[in-house]
Amino acid sequence: MPGGRLTQQERQQIALGLADGLAYAEIARRLDRPTSTITREVMRNGGPVGYRADLAHRATEHRAHRRRQAAPRDPNASAQPHGRDAEAVREYEEMLTTVCMQSGLPKMTARVLTCLYTTDAGSLTAAGLVQRLQVSPATVSKAIAFLESQGLVRRERDERRRERYIVDDDVMYQSTMASARATAHLGETARQGVGVLGPGTPAAARLENIARFVDFISESIVRAAEQAREILHTKPETTHDDHGTDGRR
Repeated sequence: MPGGRLTQQERQQIALGLADGLAYAEIARRLDRPTSTITREVMRNGGPVGYRADLAHRATEHRAHRRRQAAPRDPNASAQPHGRDAEAVREYEEMLTTVCMQSGLPKMTARVLTCLYTTDAGSLTAAGLVQRLQVSPATVSKAIAFLESQGLVRRERDERRRERYIVDDDVMYQSTMASARATAHLGETARQGVGVLGPGTPAAARLENIARFVDFISESIVRAAEQAREILHTKPETTHDDHGTDGRR
């Protein structure tokens, strides 16, 4: 299986595969590459709709050049816990940020959420986010305010009275339920329009269909979230390498 970075020709093949509606796995098979490589390449360069081979190639060269030119601020800055590959972690964070942006989050907000998701503790202080992302405290504060409004993070004070921003096991559940409530509200509003526009009219019929569809979706989300909630609290199995420790430093 070929290794190394994708070539420009391979990126053109990816673009053609996406245009033909091929799945990532099929594109990967044709290029003899891991599916994860194709997924990461597409998601960090515009997604399946916006992917362009030439732009993706230039962006990759620019990132590589920037990393070569950048002087490390700290000799230990690239050190990763648990023996992780720093480059692989950085690439994954870029991909996850892109996916969050495609779901509607602003770029900096997506970067903050990715930073929290990929932190072992699942929480950071404002100072920690500023240091990791190299942005201003005001930028972090604005991003956190947006994430809180969407139910994607919560905050609490630690033993040193510092505010910590948290993405714990229950945050995703609460966010999903908030989304279901917002969807249900859309259905209620659509149904109100039926009376305003007059039952039996084309516009009222359209709104009634929207309301019925949205009701079904919101109820399904709530039911699925309730059934799957315990998954968020499932702890990974202890491996033979743990030697009875809890992994804390």
